[in-house]
Amino acid sequence: MRLRPGIFLGLSLLLALQSCQWLSSIVHDEEVVAKLGKHRLYRSEVEAMIPKGTSSEDSLNMAMLYINSWATDMAFQDVSDKELSKEEKDVTKELEQYKESLLRYRYEQRYINERLDTSVSEAQIYEYYKSHAESFKTQRALVKARTLNVNKGSSFLASFKKLMCSDNVEDVIEADSLALKGGLKYHDFSFQWMDVLALAASIGVSYNEIKPCKKAAVIQFEDDNDNLVIIYLADVVEEGEVAPIEYVREKIIDSIISERKHTLLSTLERDLLENARVKENFEIYSK
Repeated sequence: MRLRPGIFLGLSLLLALQSCQWLSSIVHDEEVVAKLGKHRLYRSEVEAMIPKGTSSEDSLNMAMLYINSWATDMAFQDVSDKELSKEEKDVTKELEQYKESLLRYRYEQRYINERLDTSVSEAQIYEYYKSHAESFKTQRALVKARTLNVNKGSSFLASFKKLMCSDNVEDVIEADSLALKGGLKYHDFSFQWMDVLALAASIGVSYNEIKPCKKAAVIQFEDDNDNLVIIYLADVVEEGEVAPIEYVREKIIDSIISERKHTLLSTLERDLLENARVKENFEIYSK
């Protein structure tokens, strides 16, 4: 398949647009900023795609992206118009189907928005959690942890390690204070459940460094800079166990609301058919 000379002429013009100074002059001083064959792209069309307040550099980059995208669309439009048969270019049926689907979707969304109850009580969350426990089994361990990156020769090491591995609230507070004073890279994740993979990523270590996960375990190893990485696992839900309700709470809320949406749509379909039968607008003819 060969493109027309006009297309190459237009693409050559686009290459020239990569000069920021020249592009700036054209965008602001001329009406037409690009052409491809018989097609023209106007300054107002480009400017409409750039948010107000955008820096000059970002504006130029956005303009170039839009111009290149426009040129690609026009090139496809020209070549498809030339190469496709009259039958292949007839999209009347597809457009009608798309219109019907779009109108149905818009009405469904309006129907749902007017009727959907998005409030979910704690009792409903707990009931859903109990009845769907099997679906909340973990694929990886979940942990509550405290982590420390520290120089092996740090004078804070021994005392801090003891504090960070304590379950005493006063010790935890003191560990936070000591970390600030000593400029230590310390993170306390002991108040939230984390996927062990997310924990590993947050401190820049390999997932395999944290396995196996056991409650109250202390994991210690050297990183690439010969510093110590210390991880205290305050609590653990092992792989394959049911996740704690607080970890899946938002997922449960989304599931409950999703089920309500499905119920509303099923009710809508049923009511529409029933209404059509009552009004005698719907009949099935048998042979």
